[in-house]
Amino acid sequence: MQAYEIKAEARTELGKGASRRLRRSGRIPGTVYGASKDPQSISLSHDEVLHQLDREAFYSSVLTLNVDSQSEQVVVKDLQRHPYKPDILHIDFQRIDEKQKITMRVPLHFINEQQCVGVKSGGGVISRIMTELEISCLPGDLPEYIDVDMADLELGDSVHLSDIVLPEGVEIYALLSGGDASASVATVSLPKGILEEEEEEEAMEEGLEEMEAEETPQEEEE
Repeated sequence: MQAYEIKAEARTELGKGASRRLRRSGRIPGTVYGASKDPQSISLSHDEVLHQLDREAFYSSVLTLNVDSQSEQVVVKDLQRHPYKPDILHIDFQRIDEKQKITMRVPLHFINEQQCVGVKSGGGVISRIMTELEISCLPGDLPEYIDVDMADLELGDSVHLSDIVLPEGVEIYALLSGGDASASVATVSLPKGILEEEEEEEAMEEGLEEMEAEETPQEEEE
């Protein structure tokens, strides 16, 4: 896992006005909390944060946050973006304890999609129902992403939560809290147009069979 470091400064001026002034100066407000310590208000360089957010692993990695002369291990827990501008408005970090499990969302990487049996032989397409997964693990076991192998799926097959192969020490949070292990993560099915044509053909065939069934008694009477 790549190591990420980000610089911050302690923030003493709080409130909406102070936050607006920070943003106009090219910085964004943030908060660090957790690990049985008091929350701390911080400010960060907007451009530096924006640059880091271009990297997928930044969202699901343990980061080193340097606040003035002190360093802490944290994870990103919340991010507020401007509704239509490419601006970050606020960011929250959670301190971590190496001995305590954390709950994080990590991206799913779908592999072997081109080699998928249902795609190559059945003419199907893959529909991704989930793109990330909420997991629980110790910070040292936190994966950047989780692979979902699509190679052996045939037309009509699905990958379920219970099918996902997890790294050691990692658990699916939804299943820990009584979630549905059969929930679909991805499916292989016919493209919509072909599926509609097949449904129309089946409907026509059923209609013909019904007509033939209705005509049969009349023929027998004659």
